[in-house]
Parts: sequence; C-alpha cells; structure tokens
Amino acid sequence: MSVLAMLLADSRFPGGGHVHSGGLEEAAARGLLRAEADLPPFLTARLRTAGLLAAVFAAASAHAAGSPRGDGVWDVLDAELDARTPSAAARYASRVQGKAFARAVGVMVVPSVDGDCGSTLRAVLAATPRPHHAIVLGVAAGSVAGAARVAAYLAVSGPASAAVRLLGLDPLWVNGVVAGMVDEVEAVAGEAVRWAGCAPAELPAPSSPGLDLLAEEHERHHREEVRLFVS
Repeated sequence: MSVLAMLLADSRFPGGGHVHSGGLEEAAARGLLRAEADLPPFLTARLRTAGLLAAVFAAASAHAAGSPRGDGVWDVLDAELDARTPSAAARYASRVQGKAFARAVGVMVVPSVDGDCGSTLRAVLAATPRPHHAIVLGVAAGSVAGAARVAAYLAVSGPASAAVRLLGLDPLWVNGVVAGMVDEVEAVAGEAVRWAGCAPAELPAPSSPGLDLLAEEHERHHREEVRLFVS
C-alpha cells in the first residue's frame, strides 16, 4: 500500500470519519453490543456487507479516475451507490463524510490533488456537490488496490475505535481484533478490485438490512437526544 493510501486510512486524517460509528453506537444503545465478545461478529458482518459495498465503489471510482473517459461517470456511480443504500440515514451519513473528505483532500499539498487528480476531484464535485465517501476516497487513493484496501479497512477500524469510546473496551485488545481481521480485509479488497472495471450498473449490491435499520433508528434518536456520533 502506498504512503498516500496509509495517510487516508489513518484515523488522524481530518476527513470526518471520527464522528461516524458505522452503526455501532445504535447497536450499543440497544444492548446488542455489551462486551468484548460482541465486537468481532459485528465488525465481520459490517466488513462483508457495507465494507464490501464501499470497497467496490472506491475501487470503481479509482478505476474511473484513471480512465480517459472517466469524467462522465461520476453522477452515474453516485446514483448507483445511492440505489444500493436503502437507508436514507446511511445515504446522508455517507454524503456528509464524502463532503468532509473531499474538503480535506482538496486543501492537502500532496500528489493526489496535483495535476489530473485535482481536476478529477473538481469534476466529481461539479457532478455531485455532496458525493458519497467511497467515491471521493477512490479518486484520492491513487490506485484501485489502494482504494479498495482503505475502504475495507475503514469499514472496521471506524466502528472499532467507536467501541473503545462507547463501551470502554481495552484499546489494545480492540486493535488486536482489527489486526486479526487482516486476511478478511484483504479478501474483501481483492473482491472489490475484481469488480473495478465493470459498468456501474453491474457492480454488486451486498445488503445489510440490520445496519440499515440501525442507521434509521440512530438518526431518529439523534434528533431526540445528544449522541456522540453522527451515524
């Protein structure tokens, strides 16, 4: 993985990921996650559904960014990802993070925002002023494989970090859980790479009804009381 991809995957990157729990906050509030033993199954399920979806579209966006005809596909990719995200709350959270991520990338003085990549990011924002996070990530990552790996990794690292803050779990143990998922993260990223060159309409749509329901309930509760995370 390139240094740029590692930077984008870093929890300290100011892309807004720290305010998203990936459904873990609502799951914890409902008592579905209470102890250490509850975390690995949640992370695995999220990686294989929402994580795969994000990795696929990040990889497809990276592929489009490197294609001579990529400029005309951004609104199509955005619409296809919308169609594969049934929860309005999840769509909103993805777009909030996508906008924050685009702003962070746009002001960084790194190779990803110079030359063609900078113009690609501007084309994305022109086509979709509030793009989905996976699409911006794909443009910024610089390679198809890097985009897929970062998206898959973020699908588990974000909720894992939230578990430390919400449940008071041992951060060393939690990071050990994430480290133990390396092979699964690589497998999801590898599957996403295989789909990268397909037409947007042909991309897979791994579903996660449970996460969709958690997203909707979290958004409703967020209006009623103070929550630590946006999603």
